[in-house]
Amino acid sequence: VLAELIEKFVSHLSESRMDCYFNTGSYKATDADVKKENLSSVQKLGVEMTVRYGKYLNLLKEDAENGLCFVLMNCEEFLKQQQRTVVSSLCCLQEHYAGYDWFASSIFLIMSGDREKTLMFLQQFSRLLISAFLWLPRLHLSMHLPVTTLEYGIHPVYFCSAHLVEMLLKAELPLVCSAFHMSGFTPSQICLQWITQCFWNYMDWSEICHYIAICIFLGPDYQIYMCISVFRHLQQDILKHTEA
Repeated sequence: VLAELIEKFVSHLSESRMDCYFNTGSYKATDADVKKENLSSVQKLGVEMTVRYGKYLNLLKEDAENGLCFVLMNCEEFLKQQQRTVVSSLCCLQEHYAGYDWFASSIFLIMSGDREKTLMFLQQFSRLLISAFLWLPRLHLSMHLPVTTLEYGIHPVYFCSAHLVEMLLKAELPLVCSAFHMSGFTPSQICLQWITQCFWNYMDWSEICHYIAICIFLGPDYQIYMCISVFRHLQQDILKHTEA
C-alpha cells in the first residue's frame, strides 16, 4: 500500500512544472555492464546487508541481489548526467559517491525488490526538492549547487537540516542541547548520521517507512521535526548518560 501511495504521489508531482524543482532530462536504464564487480567494496557490503535485511523482513526473493545492483549502477549513471567536474583531493569529491546509497536501498525494499519500479520512482523523485534532502547521493557533485558550495565538500543536509535541528533543539530541548555541549559532540553530527543512513540501524523498518513517507508527503522540513522528536524521545536516556 505504501509503495503504491508514494509511487502515485511522486508521479503526480513530477508531472507538474510547479512542483519540479530540478530539471533532470531523460534516461533509459540499461542492463549492459551492470555487474556486481563494478561496485565498490562499500557498495558490495551495503548490497549484502540490504538483501539480508530484506529477506529477514520477507520483502525480497532469492535473485534480489542482481536487482539491487542494477538499481545502484543505473542510479549512478543517471545522476552522473547532472554532475560537474571538481578537481579536489577530498575523498567526498571524487567521481563516485563515497558512501552507500541507503535511500535507494530503502525504496528497493519498499517496492519489494522490483527493480524497474524502483528506478522509475527514483527518476521521477529526483525532480522534486525533497530528493535533495532524503537522497544524499542526489546532490553529489551536482550542477544544481554553486561551485563554491561543492568545493567545500559539505552536503546541504548538513548546513540546512542539521543546522536547523541545532537551532530548534536550543529552544525545544535545552537540557539535551546542554548535554551535547558538555559531551563535546554536536547534535548535527548525530543527525547527519541518521539522515545519511535513512535511520537504518536506529529505527524499526515500519518507522523508517514512516520517516520517508512523512517527508515525501509533507515536505523537507519534516526531516528536521523527525530528528527533534527522536531527541525528545531519547531525552531521559541522554540526560542519564550525561550524569553517568
